[in-house]
Amino acid sequence: MTDTTSSAPTPTISGAASEAEVGSGTGPTRWAERPAHRLWVQERFARMIEFVGPSVLPGGGFAYLGGDGSPMPGREPSLLLTARMTHVAGLASVLGIPGSERLLAHGLASLDGAFRDEAEGGWFGTLERAGRKTAYEHVHVVLAAASAVTAQAQGARAVGDPQALAREATRIVEEKFWREDEGALCESWSATWDDPEEYRGANANMHAVEAFLAIGDALDDDVWHQRALRICERIVEKHARGRDWLLPEHYDAQWQELPDYNVDNPNDPFRPYGATYGHLLEWARLLCGLHASPRVETPEWVLSSAEALARKALSAWGVDGREGLVYTVDWESKPVSDVRLHWPICEGIQATALLGGLTGEAEWEQWYRRLWDHAAAHFVDTSGMWINELDADMNEGFVVWPGRPDVYHATGAYMAPLLPAWPFLTVAAAKLT
Repeated sequence: MTDTTSSAPTPTISGAASEAEVGSGTGPTRWAERPAHRLWVQERFARMIEFVGPSVLPGGGFAYLGGDGSPMPGREPSLLLTARMTHVAGLASVLGIPGSERLLAHGLASLDGAFRDEAEGGWFGTLERAGRKTAYEHVHVVLAAASAVTAQAQGARAVGDPQALAREATRIVEEKFWREDEGALCESWSATWDDPEEYRGANANMHAVEAFLAIGDALDDDVWHQRALRICERIVEKHARGRDWLLPEHYDAQWQELPDYNVDNPNDPFRPYGATYGHLLEWARLLCGLHASPRVETPEWVLSSAEALARKALSAWGVDGREGLVYTVDWESKPVSDVRLHWPICEGIQATALLGGLTGEAEWEQWYRRLWDHAAAHFVDTSGMWINELDADMNEGFVVWPGRPDVYHATGAYMAPLLPAWPFLTVAAAKLT
């Protein structure tokens, strides 16, 4: 599905990504350290940025793109995808990809205007400026701000003040969502902040770990890494270990597990029933970043849990007779939704690259190569974009995430293996370019 020609510029990152090599010999044995592999992924990242350039919408936000690069009918711009695109644009700007600063400026302008609630504070999830305000979306604004702050420090053109965005986003998260007594985030509020949801979600808290690692490095503030560790203690150490690493996703307000939550909605894109293998790999990736951070003293279980979660997910490869990872399984590890999504593969690539670098164990390099071979065969197209979803025949599917709306996970797959486990992605790129 891939080719080797493109007019897109290629960023160059020097320096090895690992703390340890796998094996021995006259040259690097890890793919992430080989010049040809590094060139391959960097070229595709640049092509992907070129592909999403036309997604800028004059009214704010970014278009939900189809496979041909045109906006998909009936799909409105969202805060989530706008924040993620702003983060990606910040990284691309640091790397020097032409077109990225236009995306960054538009993303910042959208966050400062179209999605912001000037009256009550925080951000709306859609341009209709209605609905609940969620921790999931707000921590992505923190992530966007972290990359924008770093890009601005590298001379990027920005609309507005990324530092002000970072201050406001962290204030809202701290005051409205962070629960000091719980060591985690609550889920959502009404638009006027007077009706909290009696639910706790692992998904929002998982993305908070990433956002907290990012903003802690961007602002040089250790407290965010300390909070990231507390979230991991709450969800990974207290719940995933006891479930043989099938991490529960849903809880009530007292953090009691809700194992049957959404049992009738197995393909929900954000709150599916059961355990999600892609999230096990995503937690593994984040635990590696936390383990590598000098901003917080991490116990031994952080890295060992990352290994356990990754092994649990990857041990289910092809469990239903088809190559790849199913979306969700029940509590006996039986497939519930057998849809193949691109983002678990992206997270697996990142997790195995980081684990390989941190531990030097050959199994992670073997999985890293296998995941990339699978991605090249089934997900990555010639634009550098990833097909979001595969159906039962391993053709493009349209059940959970049709089209090409989101470059966040693919960006991590392309760039994280080329960079150290710490500091966070954009900050690391700024130090090495």
